[in-house]
Amino acid sequence: MTSSDAAPDEAPAPGPARARVTIGQVAELAGVSVSTVSRVLNGRSDVSAETRLAVEQVARSRGYATRRAPAPGPVRPAPAPAPAPEPPDVAGGRLTGLVGVTTTTSGTAYFSAILAGITEALAEREMWALVCPTRQEHDREVSVLKRLMRSEMVGALLLLPEESPDELRRLRDDGLVFVVVDPLHDVGQDIPAVSADNSAGAYQATAHLLRLGHRRIGVITGRGDGAATRARLHGHYAALAEAGIEPDPMLEVEADFLVQGGAAGAERLLGLATPPTAIFAFNDCMAVGALNAARARGLRLPDELSVVGFDDTPEAEAAHPALTTVHQPLRELGRVAVSQLVRLLDGHQFEPLHVALATRLVVRSSTARPTR
Repeated sequence: MTSSDAAPDEAPAPGPARARVTIGQVAELAGVSVSTVSRVLNGRSDVSAETRLAVEQVARSRGYATRRAPAPGPVRPAPAPAPAPEPPDVAGGRLTGLVGVTTTTSGTAYFSAILAGITEALAEREMWALVCPTRQEHDREVSVLKRLMRSEMVGALLLLPEESPDELRRLRDDGLVFVVVDPLHDVGQDIPAVSADNSAGAYQATAHLLRLGHRRIGVITGRGDGAATRARLHGHYAALAEAGIEPDPMLEVEADFLVQGGAAGAERLLGLATPPTAIFAFNDCMAVGALNAARARGLRLPDELSVVGFDDTPEAEAAHPALTTVHQPLRELGRVAVSQLVRLLDGHQFEPLHVALATRLVVRSSTARPTR
């Protein structure tokens, strides 16, 4: 957002105290989109006179002040380049170009890549992101979302939200414009969402191990109620079925997507009377944990155990041995989510509401033919 778009020039009109009103409520009262209100309040000229008048009347009645669209006049020399804009001020009821981004954590390579895509795409549209970590706590996340709805955020991107589909629908019906990124739950076809094609990626990973000759493949999943876990299991089962192999519940363990969880899951699998010759972990962190557990047992990698991950984060290439994994376009997930959100803010309906980005297998040195 340019410095001239950060907030209207004038302060709210003096008078008795008014209840704080969001840009979404102004848009609803005026019968226009949030982005149209944004253009009017910031003095943009690309709005019809009739629409501008309707928005100005609602905005002024609620204590907002507006810029006037610039009147035509003689051509003047271009002004000197303005200094880099400061982050917009969200205080005082002023309009901002902020987008709220809720995330369980921002410290892993997975989240960092998605956030990088989000911030890049927003910056190209002169907008800003406000990242709100929720620590995977449902109540904390609900509180954050309620604050976003009362604030001047124009919309939100929800990464792995804990809310149920019904809770998300209530947020939408209450006026929050949002897109879900990598849904934790099956959110339903009416909620806009973007994810990777988890089922296809898992199919590729398992099919690769089967082609190498592995028939006893252990899997370390994420939480069992997760949409990504279910989709990846579906792809895994589809590859096994093509090879005529029945899934074995003993070869499935649930973990937490962390390195320690992957190590603990691998310990359980490798402790079986007939351990697997390969392990497919449902993210790179758990795959690295599996490599660590195998080395601690003295296994030669990949001769005595092949390991595959999912995500293709920097840790995958840095692992020893370098990790075969499923690449999902994390940065592009963020960029596509921003594109979806902007279309919603502009009042465009689009189909499909769910976008699944393609995945691909990246073969490195952590997989080989079994020797036992």
